[in-house]
Order: sequence, then structure tokens, then C-alpha cells
Amino acid sequence: MKTYTPKLLLAAAIALALGNAPVMADDKVAAKSGPVADARQEAQIWTTYTLNRYLRANDLTVTVLDGKATLSGSVEEDVHKDLAGAIAAGVSGIDDVDNQITVDADYKAPDRSSTRGYGDVVDDATITTAVKSKLLWSKHTEGMDTKVVTNAGKVELSGTVATQQAKQQAEKLAKNTDGVRSVDNKLQVSDKTTDGKSYKKADAEKGSVIADSWITTKVKSTFMYSSNVAGSDISVKTDKGVVTLSGEVGSGAEQALAIELAQNIRGVKSVTSRQLIF
Repeated sequence: MKTYTPKLLLAAAIALALGNAPVMADDKVAAKSGPVADARQEAQIWTTYTLNRYLRANDLTVTVLDGKATLSGSVEEDVHKDLAGAIAAGVSGIDDVDNQITVDADYKAPDRSSTRGYGDVVDDATITTAVKSKLLWSKHTEGMDTKVVTNAGKVELSGTVATQQAKQQAEKLAKNTDGVRSVDNKLQVSDKTTDGKSYKKADAEKGSVIADSWITTKVKSTFMYSSNVAGSDISVKTDKGVVTLSGEVGSGAEQALAIELAQNIRGVKSVTSRQLIF
């Protein structure tokens, strides 16, 4: 990826400073065009490339001049070239994209240092958050002292869960999270909750009444975080704890997984899936 020059960094700093300063009429015109706007748009494109797992490994170059972005470099697939162009075109103020990126099936990305890049750190943090959220929402792992650490897509689970079933469920939820490459399950089975009290399944199942809106949101979010369920194609409705799934999925396995994920959410009494077809 590109290394920012002092000039570009200075321009970006100026852009940030201008963003915090009062804007006069002439300044508004300058903010939409000129070197400062070019640098800001170029930095935005580069940031997005850095965060994108499909583009960060490629040696791509980008320059912006008066609202026109010129892209060059090499990628292995047409879809990656199209992706780079779409990202640039989506930046506010970019009116034209000259996509000169070449597609080379034999292209090999240059060797990178062993130090993780910013995009890698963001990916791992996103995975950790998704796994933690799924465990927090699950009726099997609620109230337990579970820790999640992610490094290069490899998730380590540690801490305690109440039952062997909860341990297995935690691993399954982690493995089915988008971006996860492997799971090292170091969870220990213990009947102690995070506050030191003994865990009683009957007490946990009683719980407080959970709002239908909360259940619907968590089911949808769980689908979104999962790698094997097309959550955007599934409609979720909840009435008094009964979840109704509808829409179209790609296979019976995806249908079964969607039902299982919904059933595991806290507060869900049952799942109706007659309208979820494949």
C-alpha cells in the first residue's frame, strides 16, 4: 500500500483543522476543491483500501486531482478491480474515476512484515466484538465469565461456562462468525457465575421478561455476524417470545442453522420457520 508523504500528511492535518474552524463563503468553495480537498479524498480512499481485506495486500496507487481519482497497480481478480473503483467513486467529491488497475491472474502480492497492519487489527477487533455479542445474547452462555481474544482471525475462548453444552455452544457460535479462521476453546466448566454465585439453570431460565423488539434485534444481528447465514434475506418477527422467520435461504443446512441461532437467543420461547424456504 502507499506510504503517505509529509506533504500529504500536512494537507490532511490542515483539512482536519479547517473542519474545526469557522467556514467563510470563500472557504466553502475551497473545501470542495483544491489541494486540501484532493488530499482529504485521497486519504479517505486509502483508509478504506487499508481496512478492506481484499485490497490491503495489493500494491495500489491512487491520486486525486480536482475530483478525479486515478487508480493504478495490479490485482488478481476483476472483482477486486471493480471493488477498488466502486470505493473511490463512493467518496464524496469524487466526480470521475480513471481505473487503470490491471488484472493479472499470476500476480503475487509483495511480502509484508510480520507486524499486523491497521486493517488486520480492525478485523480482529470486529471479530472479537461479534463473538462476545453472540455469547452475551445466547441463553446458554449468559452470566458466565467468558473471555475472547482474536489474533489474525484465530479466536481463543477462555474463562468459565456452566455446562459442557455451553462450552460446545460457545465454540460453535465463534466458529460460525464471519472472518474466524479457527477457534481454540480453553473454556472451563464451572457452576460459578461472574458474581461468584452458583449457577442454577432453572433460575437462569426464569429470568425477566425480555422485550420482543430486543429479541428481534439480537436475532437479526446474530445472523449478520454469522458466516453461513444470509441474514439480509431473512425477515424476523417476534410476538411474546415466539420468533417467526421468513424469506429464502440457499440450502437446508442454512435453514437449520438460522433456526438454531434464533432458538439460542435469550428470551426466545420457540421459532416458527414455515415461511423460511430454500
